[in-house]
Amino acid sequence: MAVWSSLKLGSAITKCLSSKKTDVLKSSALVPIRNMSGHHLMSVKETRWQWTKFKDLIHYYVLVGVIPLTLFVTGVNVFIGPAKLAPIPEGYRPAHWEYYQHPITRWMARYIYPSPQQQYEKYLHTLYEEDEKFKVRMVANKINDMMKERSDYKSFYYRPISANHHRISKEGMDREESEGLN
Repeated sequence: MAVWSSLKLGSAITKCLSSKKTDVLKSSALVPIRNMSGHHLMSVKETRWQWTKFKDLIHYYVLVGVIPLTLFVTGVNVFIGPAKLAPIPEGYRPAHWEYYQHPITRWMARYIYPSPQQQYEKYLHTLYEEDEKFKVRMVANKINDMMKERSDYKSFYYRPISANHHRISKEGMDREESEGLN
């Protein structure tokens, strides 16, 4: 509503009427013309901010990560090069990382990844733990079956009831019993 009150309708009408006279229609009436500066329209389109931000981040990470890594790998390949196969001396036991050909792979096998022996021992430990769980489950199932057969132990089939109610009822029965005898 504030927009409507700020408009000066009288001045807009006088502007339209005071404009140049143009072609006369067949009914010989004057046609008001808008005095605008050409047909320069503002086109409405979606934003490209996300796209430009994405491109900026891609360029940043290429500059920060990909280029230095490429230079590093190129330097390693040029100056160090791949390992060459040679006969093993008598009594020498090679370490697990010495079996890889590329120097970067050797470094990763030595300092980052666990050795095959460690992986194998972790696997054996997992098998041992699963075997122990299986044995415990088998013993628990055997105990349940024997309790079900003999019905001599209440642990899994007994629903505990609050002792307060039993104590109160027992005291009441004892009281009635003692009053009835006297």
